[in-house]
Amino acid sequence: MTQKLKDKITESLLAVMPITGIVLVLCVTIAPIPLSPFLLFVFGAVLLTVGMGLFTLGAEMSMMIIGERVGWRLTQNKSLVSVGVLCFIIGVIITIAEPDLQVLAEQLPTLPNSVLILAVAAGVGVFLVLAFLRAFLGWKLRRMLLLFYPLIIILAFFVPDDFVAVAFDSGGVTTGPITVPFIMALGIGLGSISKRDDDGTSNFGLVALCSIGPILAVMLLGLIYSPDSAQYTLAEIPDIEDTRALWGYFVSAFPEYAVEVLEAVGPIVVFFLVYQAVSLRLRRRHIIKIFIGLAYTLLGLTLFLTGVNVGFAPVGTYLGSHLASVGSGWVIVPVAMIIGCFIIKAEPAVVVLNKQVEDITGGAISQHVMMTGLSIGMAASLALAMIRVLTGIHLLWFIIPGYAIALILSFFVPPLFTAIAFDSGGVASGPMTATFLLPFAMGACEAVGGNVLTDAFGVVAMVAMTPLVIIQLIGLAYRIKTGTTKVKHLTSGEDTGTVIINFFGEAAVNE
Repeated sequence: MTQKLKDKITESLLAVMPITGIVLVLCVTIAPIPLSPFLLFVFGAVLLTVGMGLFTLGAEMSMMIIGERVGWRLTQNKSLVSVGVLCFIIGVIITIAEPDLQVLAEQLPTLPNSVLILAVAAGVGVFLVLAFLRAFLGWKLRRMLLLFYPLIIILAFFVPDDFVAVAFDSGGVTTGPITVPFIMALGIGLGSISKRDDDGTSNFGLVALCSIGPILAVMLLGLIYSPDSAQYTLAEIPDIEDTRALWGYFVSAFPEYAVEVLEAVGPIVVFFLVYQAVSLRLRRRHIIKIFIGLAYTLLGLTLFLTGVNVGFAPVGTYLGSHLASVGSGWVIVPVAMIIGCFIIKAEPAVVVLNKQVEDITGGAISQHVMMTGLSIGMAASLALAMIRVLTGIHLLWFIIPGYAIALILSFFVPPLFTAIAFDSGGVASGPMTATFLLPFAMGACEAVGGNVLTDAFGVVAMVAMTPLVIIQLIGLAYRIKTGTTKVKHLTSGEDTGTVIINFFGEAAVNE
C-alpha cells in the first residue's frame, strides 16, 4: 500500500509540475505577481500534488469498486422499473455529491442554489436511467446523441443569454472527480447486459449521456427564471504578511472543504451501506478495503480542493487580468494554449478515465494516446475561449459548429471512439477548469470590459467540446490505417508490443 501511494503521488507530481512551471515562468517574466498570491500558488501546488495522489488511489480502492459492484448487481434484477428507480436515485445522489456543482450554483445569485442543484441532479438521474435502458435494449449511443444535442441547440435560442453559457458549463462541471469514477465503473457493470451492441461501446457512454442532463435542466430553468442582473464576485487576492499567515490561511480553509467533501461523499457511503446490507453482501475484507479507499478519497479530495481554491483561483484571476492588459491582449491566446496543453494532466478524473480506457480496451487505446489527444483538445478549447473573451462572440457560434463536426464524425469512426470521445468531453472539464481556468477567463474578461456571464462563462463548455472532435479524429486515423471500424482488444496471449495507433508520428503501444 505504501508503495502504491508513493507511485500515485509520483504520477501526480509529474502531472502537476508542467503547469506549475509554466505559471512560475509567467510570474517572473511577462506577468509579475505580488508575493502573497505567488506563495499561495506554490503551497497550493504542493497540496494539489499530494491530494491528487491520495484521491486517485482512493478512487481505485473504493469509488470504482462500489460503482462496478452496484452496476453488476443491478443487472441481476429482473424488474426494469425497480432498476430504473435505483438508477435515478444513484444519479441524484452522486450529482449532489459533486463538489464542483456547488461552485456552479454560486454563479446564478438570483436562482436559489438548492433549486439549481436539485434540477441538475434530476437531469443526471433521468439520463442515467436512459443509459441503463440503452445497455438493456441495445440502443445505439450515436442515435441518442443525434437526438439530444440538436434539441439542446434548439433550446439554446430560447434561453436567456445569461443561462446559455452556464448551462453548457454545467454539463462539464457536473461530471467531476466524484461522479466520473463511480459512473465509469457503473458502466462496466451495466455493460454486461448490453444487447445487440457489439461495437465495443457498452462500457462507455454513461458520462456522455449524464453530461446532457445538466445542460437541459439549466436551460429549462432559464425558461422559468429570467434574471435581469446576475453578478459574480471574482476571486480576491489576499494579503499574506508572513509564512505563519500563509499556513493559517490554508489551515482555516481546510475544515470548510473537508466538510464539503464529507457532505458530498456521505450520501454515496450511506447508499453503499444500505445496498450492501440488502443486496451486495460483500466480504468483510472487501468492505475494509473500500473504507480505507474512501478515507484516502476524502483526505485527497479535501487537500486537492483546498490547494486549487485557495492557491490557484486567485492566481488564475490575476494572470488572466494581467495578460489581457498586455499590449492588445492577444498574447493571452498562445499563453492559454500552453496552459491548457499541460493543465489537463492535473485533472484527477482524466487520470481515472485514461486508465479505465486502456484497461477496458486491453491497451488498444493507450493512456498516452488519450492524454495526447486531450492535451491538444484543451489547447484548442482555451484558444477559442480566449478569442471569445477578447471579441465577445456568442458561445453558440463555436458550440454549434463544434458539435456538428463531432456528430458528423460519429458516422465515420469506430463507435468505440465516439463513445470515449463524448465521455472525455465531460471528464476533461473538472476542478482545475472550474477553479483556475474559469477565474483566468473571468479576470481577462474584466480587464477588457466584457460581460463575465456571457463572455467568460463558457470556457468549461469549450473544454468539454474539443475532445469530442480530437478523440474521434484519432479514431478516423485508426480506421484509415486498419481499414476496420472494430477496435482490436489485446489479450495476454498476444504480443503487447503490437502497434495499435500511429497517429502522432510515434507508436502508441501497450508497453
